[in-house]
Amino acid sequence: MDRWLKSGSCSSRSGDADEGNQTGAKKKKTDIPKYRQYKEDYVLLGFTATNSDPPEALCFFCGERLANSSMKPAHLQRHLKTKHQCHVGKPVEFFKRKLSDFQCSQKVLQKATTTSGKALKASLAVSLLIAKAKKPFSIAEELILPAAGMMAEIMVDKKTADQLKAIPLSHQTVSRRVREMSADIQDQVVNKMKASQSFALQVDESTDISGQAHLVSFVRYIDEDDIKEHILFCKKLEEHTTGEAIFNVINQFFSEQGLSWKSCMSMCTDAAASMTGKVKGLVARIKKENPDVEWTHCIIHRESLASKKMSPQLHGTLNDAIKVINFIKSRPLNSRLFHTLCESMGSEHTELLLHTEVRWLSRGRILTRLFELRDEVASFLSEHESPFATYFENTTWLAQLAYLADIFSKLNELNLSLQGKDTNILNLYDKVAGFQKKIELWKKTCSGGEFTCFPLSDAYFSINNYEKGTLKPVIVEHLTSLISAFKSYFPDIHERSVQLDWIRNPFLFSEHEKLPICFQETLIEVCADRGLKLLFESSNVTRFWSSVMKEHPDIGKMALEKLLPFGSTYLCEASFSALSIIKSKQRNKLNVNLEQSLITAVASVPPRMEKIISEHQPHISH
Repeated sequence: MDRWLKSGSCSSRSGDADEGNQTGAKKKKTDIPKYRQYKEDYVLLGFTATNSDPPEALCFFCGERLANSSMKPAHLQRHLKTKHQCHVGKPVEFFKRKLSDFQCSQKVLQKATTTSGKALKASLAVSLLIAKAKKPFSIAEELILPAAGMMAEIMVDKKTADQLKAIPLSHQTVSRRVREMSADIQDQVVNKMKASQSFALQVDESTDISGQAHLVSFVRYIDEDDIKEHILFCKKLEEHTTGEAIFNVINQFFSEQGLSWKSCMSMCTDAAASMTGKVKGLVARIKKENPDVEWTHCIIHRESLASKKMSPQLHGTLNDAIKVINFIKSRPLNSRLFHTLCESMGSEHTELLLHTEVRWLSRGRILTRLFELRDEVASFLSEHESPFATYFENTTWLAQLAYLADIFSKLNELNLSLQGKDTNILNLYDKVAGFQKKIELWKKTCSGGEFTCFPLSDAYFSINNYEKGTLKPVIVEHLTSLISAFKSYFPDIHERSVQLDWIRNPFLFSEHEKLPICFQETLIEVCADRGLKLLFESSNVTRFWSSVMKEHPDIGKMALEKLLPFGSTYLCEASFSALSIIKSKQRNKLNVNLEQSLITAVASVPPRMEKIISEHQPHISH
């Protein structure tokens, strides 16, 4: 065998020289490189070849790869003698058997690696579902994985069920996956903020079930083709919840992420002292860093404050209604008996609703339900000899209850229309301004003795032959105070809205707009562009101005900056609802992964799964 190797080596050298000369000659003509090819005889040296281009020599004893230039018998022989001396001189059958074993092991390894990669991807996908559903991390190991295995075994076969068991879904693994996904989401948002160079924030603070204070912030920035909004962070306030403490938390986050206060154009909060204090409030502290930042008082919060003002007479009726509801709902026995009574009377509803000041829409709903079940409630209170039964014998009290149910239902409709994602300041202003005009209309019609605008009240007056003139002064007085309250909380809202009409519809542009001449000239060009007009008719206002900015940067950027501020803190409030689900009574000690869980649950931008997977080495493990 050694003689064959020596002669083969000599012939190889002479062949290499000839081959080199030929290759050199070819290179002069075509410049195409020529690579060494694998020969079957190399199996006797312990080598096979890879499927790469060019092929490389692969030792099937130790798995070491040699470059294509080393695919020479002499080099392969030296590797065999140096590292596998014990196999020198073995028969041909031995080398073929070792090659077969190596190829089988390679197939098993490749299959295991593929399975591990799929298992990692499945682990990430399931962890994302758990986070979106706001469920405990242990649910994957305790319920999802066993259920998936059981379904696979019943519907497919046991082999498939066994493969599902390879997916790593322990609560520690899910926790780690959620942490990685939230970090990726936050990284995407921060990078978008930096690219935008201008953004708006909404900030709010609340406490969880364990009394821990949390600060949640959402950001809105100008993206390539639209204005996007995402959750930015949820930070724990360790001690105080003062404006200075809140600023320090936000400022630290900005420093860590490399964000500048100069890029912050607007801040939306409620009117708490910690937010709006002239000296140490959050907004005042931010203005020291960026004097140009604008503050917006949450429109939903302002609407809620304006709707609270009412006369003592109506306020007393509201308090009496709450007492009646609490008498029934706060006692489990009374609640059960009332449920049975409603069923026996064939009522549409069998339960009253509880009132809470925290929930924006509770007043309208609880009053409407109470008025609808007034006969059932009166019967129940009479059976229990409650002093509250006299309320339902008083027609004036019931008429006032009907009016309160009507007016608060209309306030609820306004409140709901102000909520939601991707709202802009123009739409919110329009809805509030429209509601103010409605109040004035209601006042005018009620002053004339017409109550058709309030359906429950009008029906009650008609059925019971109630003298409308008795309640008319009370209703008119309340509507007058409501008009005054809305004007107080929304001063000059009509004028502010008119000033932005050129953004709302630039094709109704007037030469008398209070804009610099240069902007007026650009706006005339926009109005004359029929292509942009067609685009305006087929897309929303933010997408339209994003397109305009590509052709007319100055006017486009100015319009988008006017649309950029948040009009309410709705997103923060909705996140606090999600937070209360994530950190429930059963998970009241959850602190480590709370921010990551919330970000992953409410984020509208998806995590980059392929990027996360590429940063892992797949392996089957729990």
